[in-house]
Amino acid sequence: MSSTYLIALGSNRHRGQYGPPPQVVRAAMEELAALGLVAARSPIFATPAMGAAQRRFANAALVLESELDPPALLRALKQIEREFGRRRGQRWGDRVLDCDIVLWSGGEWRSGRLSEALTIPHPAFRQRAFVLTPARAIAADWRDPLSGRRQRPSSVGP
Repeated sequence: MSSTYLIALGSNRHRGQYGPPPQVVRAAMEELAALGLVAARSPIFATPAMGAAQRRFANAALVLESELDPPALLRALKQIEREFGRRRGQRWGDRVLDCDIVLWSGGEWRSGRLSEALTIPHPAFRQRAFVLTPARAIAADWRDPLSGRRQRPSSVGP
């Protein structure tokens, strides 16, 4: 059975073979196509640094239709991040690639296992214009499964 996911992508580090962050995000969108059908891609937005990060981010979102269940998709996203050069580091620090499952057509998902900690909808997406702005560009009809409301960010930023 196929599920539909809203995936947020971000980068604020240059990666040799891909180039600057916007090109890293574009290349990651191409890689995600191996996980299912990419039904929509947002534009890439330049956003301010957040937390410990020192550089501006390139952020985007895509809608992915996939046969993978949420934990399997999370594992696949983490593998793609590693292939792009992501290493464990400081929380909210600079990173080559970050991919998060924001929403899922199945509504809510909670996994408490440390090796697969996953909560859908993403717990902080409602407060993050850098996620909401790209998401609204391609999935304006999606609603928050917990509140039932559509999210309307006023600007891009933390």
